[in-house]
Amino acid sequence: MLRNGLEPWHLLVVAIMVILLFGSKKLPDAARGLGKSMRILKSEAKAMKEESNATEPLPAEPTTVHTVTDSPTTTATESPTTAH
Repeated sequence: MLRNGLEPWHLLVVAIMVILLFGSKKLPDAARGLGKSMRILKSEAKAMKEESNATEPLPAEPTTVHTVTDSPTTTATESPTTAH
């Protein structure tokens, strides 16, 4: 059974099956895509690690944000217009 796990001839059979299934023309493209994905994953993981290590000081006073709206506001005594 599986007393030693994968042996070298198991890997050879798997490699031959992959070549037969995907063809020799698509394998370099697949390897290139896999390499590109691994580089992106490494760079994103590095960026996340740097972001978590960098501590930004909090502002001493909370800042107030003023917004301007284009639509008129109604008060509690006024009712909004309704369609008849």
